[in-house]
Amino acid sequence: MNFQDFIFYFFSTVLIASALGVITVRNPVYSALLLVLAFVTCAGIWLLLEAEFLAITLVLVYVGAVMVLFLFVVMMLDINLEKLKEGFWKWFPLGGLVALVMVVEIAMIMFGQHFSLEEMPAPEPKAADYSNTKELGRLLYTEYVYAFELAAVLLLVAMIAAIALTLRHREDKKTLDIAKQVNVKKTERLRIVSMQAERKK
Repeated sequence: MNFQDFIFYFFSTVLIASALGVITVRNPVYSALLLVLAFVTCAGIWLLLEAEFLAITLVLVYVGAVMVLFLFVVMMLDINLEKLKEGFWKWFPLGGLVALVMVVEIAMIMFGQHFSLEEMPAPEPKAADYSNTKELGRLLYTEYVYAFELAAVLLLVAMIAAIALTLRHREDKKTLDIAKQVNVKKTERLRIVSMQAERKK
């Protein structure tokens, strides 16, 4: 085993462990932090595949922006964990069946011929003037332009939904009415109340 194989297995082990931690830990903040770790280790694996632009984009966009936003949203929503656990055993059989189907599908793909060394050999070393950013841009805006535009629309919808969730009105939360503050009169700002004097015993 050479050094590159050792780095690959190390990153893969950390990635699988952090991904399992995302769905098993009870604290949503810890789950988000483990997802950050999964993104960073996945970026390391992409560096081994000579996809430097994708690795840097994963760290800058997902870890630096999306995950920070996700942490703020988790903290602002004030999720009631006890209420979420109420229907766990009710939906456990259906969730287990879906998980079993996903595991079988992943096993059929991973242990098939599509991911063998013959079908997917190690990437060949590129020339010094090769730019994977240029090649990725050419593929996105030519062969995969419709999928790229669809992903942009989905991200826009997700952004609007996140804003709508954070701006919802709560009955137990006090808010300010700016219009009433502007239209208030000087006679309404101060009220003098006549009270009898009391002496402390």
